[in-house]
Amino acid sequence: METALTTLILPAGEAAVREAARLLARGGLVAFPTETVYGLGADATNAAAIARLYQAKGRPAFNPLISHVGDLEAAGRIGRFNETAALLAQAFWPGPLTLVLPKAAGCAVVDLATAGLETIAIRVPAHPAASAILRAFGGPVVAPSANLSGHVSPTSAAHVRSDLEGLIDLIVDDGAVEVGVESTIVGCFEHPALLRPGGVPREAIERVLGQALVQLPKDAESDCGQPLAPGMLTSHYAPRTRVRLNASTVAPGEALLAFGHPAKGADRAACVMNLSARGDLNEAAANLFGYLRALDARQAAAIAVMPIPNEGLGEAINDRLRRAAAGREDLGRQ
Repeated sequence: METALTTLILPAGEAAVREAARLLARGGLVAFPTETVYGLGADATNAAAIARLYQAKGRPAFNPLISHVGDLEAAGRIGRFNETAALLAQAFWPGPLTLVLPKAAGCAVVDLATAGLETIAIRVPAHPAASAILRAFGGPVVAPSANLSGHVSPTSAAHVRSDLEGLIDLIVDDGAVEVGVESTIVGCFEHPALLRPGGVPREAIERVLGQALVQLPKDAESDCGQPLAPGMLTSHYAPRTRVRLNASTVAPGEALLAFGHPAKGADRAACVMNLSARGDLNEAAANLFGYLRALDARQAAAIAVMPIPNEGLGEAINDRLRRAAAGREDLGRQ
């Protein structure tokens, strides 16, 4: 299938589900909502479709993709579950948790989707539209965030359209997503490891397992090597505007991404958007990518970001902000 010249946009519903399943079966690219962010779906067993997805996103081919399935039974056909994986699947699926497992014997997901690794990243999403599409299609679907690679992740169909219209076949529109940051990724190895913080807080996972997750090894995040899981490149989720983290003051001409009470000098800011005026991390996560996109569009001198508590969903928020700032951050934080 050639690159689409016109992208169809349909509201979530039976017609959209049927069309999504039809296009996926033909090797098409379909953007659809999940509870975390909008994903760009392609048949995980079709190398040509996945190559087209990489091309549309401008995504490095060494960055693996998450395979989305409708239920645990389908997940067992492509990944081998140990006790850790089974516990976490029972506790958090469907939901914003991705498990990295050894590939199952006869796994139909092509090597291009797993970047040649012997492991596979699997998720069962909770969003009703995503679930319906997966059931109708009947196979695993890779679905990285539906945006140009490295850009701020999309939390609405409008965000998808601004990045990918004319490059993909269909956008299924179901309004704003609920969680607003990508799934947490856990490697279900001998010692379970947190590979990417996300929509399920570390603390909740550790309570289920009864043990601490291993800290991500530093060399697993290098842009020079092959990442173990999606979203681990050092520079990622990045706006075009320079990002300045942990800002306690705002310089004239800067935009401010606030949290709680606005920082000193907010009245001089080119624009102010508050992730959560009441300091609610769930609200902040849901607003993060949308607000970054809106501030980026203002073309300010920089985006000054106030400190975010590094607990609960704050760990995922800070991870995304650190990657957004990589290569753009003012080293003289203030």
